[in-house]
Amino acid sequence: MDTSESTTDKQEPEARAPRRRWAMDTRPLRRPAYRRLWGSTAVTAVGSQLTAVAVPKQIYDLTGSSAWVGAASLAGLVPLIVFALWGGAIADTMDRRKLLLITNSGIAVTSLLFWLQALTGLESVAALMLLLAVQQAFWGLNAPARSASIARLVPADELPAANALGSTVMQTGQVAGPLLAGALIPVIGLPELYLIDALALCVTVWAVYRLPSLPPLAGTVVRRAGLKEIAAGFRYISGHTVLLLSFLADIVAMVLGMPRALFPQLASQTYAPYGEGLALGLLFAAIPVGAVLGGLFSGTFSRARRHGLMVIGAVVAWGVAITGFGLSGNLWVAVAFLALAGVADMVSMVFRGAILLSAATDEMRGRMQGVFTVVVAGGPRLADVLHGTAGSAFGPRTAVVGGGLLVVALMLVLATAVPALRRYRV
Repeated sequence: MDTSESTTDKQEPEARAPRRRWAMDTRPLRRPAYRRLWGSTAVTAVGSQLTAVAVPKQIYDLTGSSAWVGAASLAGLVPLIVFALWGGAIADTMDRRKLLLITNSGIAVTSLLFWLQALTGLESVAALMLLLAVQQAFWGLNAPARSASIARLVPADELPAANALGSTVMQTGQVAGPLLAGALIPVIGLPELYLIDALALCVTVWAVYRLPSLPPLAGTVVRRAGLKEIAAGFRYISGHTVLLLSFLADIVAMVLGMPRALFPQLASQTYAPYGEGLALGLLFAAIPVGAVLGGLFSGTFSRARRHGLMVIGAVVAWGVAITGFGLSGNLWVAVAFLALAGVADMVSMVFRGAILLSAATDEMRGRMQGVFTVVVAGGPRLADVLHGTAGSAFGPRTAVVGGGLLVVALMLVLATAVPALRRYRV
């Protein structure tokens, strides 16, 4: 495990009172550099969700068409994929702090432009889609550098705890942000949501400015961040079985087992007696809420050293929970299973992230995080297509149950056939 000067900050003494080992492991927050990075994530986790709600709301208000809302999502996905891969290569060739400053500033400027177009009443769907594409491009450049920096800010044994802290605030933002947006739109109006996000991003830029420099480590060969380096990242993955399996585990779980595309149909048919609106809201909120609970109690698992086994167990647990959800005719039982799936997803995220940061060398971490960003963003979208098609053909509950069982079966086959992942530990 390589370190930089930032990991040699004088550590605060351990708490005198016995630690409640079931609670969230907050050791990484004792390190000033990581605390600044995490704090910036906490601030923007809610702010970014305000924009995530405002953009589709504004597009729907302008067009009255959900098809345009879907087209806008695609307009954001393509640049996200392209620039996340390129951003990973860039993060391996330059000071990651500098890259974070540039990209966070770009995202902040884009949020200001969102605000201006809404404030002036431009009413252009094309302008909204262009701004969304630019914003997602900056985010694609930003995410690999942000994630890859964590391994330079905390030691290897604290990587799971650091990932749990970061994932928890992001999941909290996914719950609180939309609720806050829904409450604020009638009070302050749509344009101000963009402005709040822009102001939050200014806090992020300041926090990143105070990070230590994170240049390539001494001895790293400086290369141009082009297609050749992106291809080298994929070759690196193919040559490191543990990394490849960590990506495959997430693809199996998300593509086969993420049933969110079927939530509207289930809410209007299976759970209609409970109230369609209530059912839909609960179904969409259950997984993020479960993930937040998993993060809050991450002390129960974040110190585990068998990272590979934890990923395998979490993906299998996800598949079992999704199967239980598909079999549930009672809304509250269904929500409970989805919440359990959210806990399993948090465990999987924590240890897959830790594997990527510990098993890859520093000169490859940016590219690994770029691929990770693409997998995380693209997997659920592929699942929407797959589950939507299967739900129409076989019925929503059959599609959900079949997907959950496939997750369990394929993950166990992978773990049995290729032992590298289940043997991996730190």
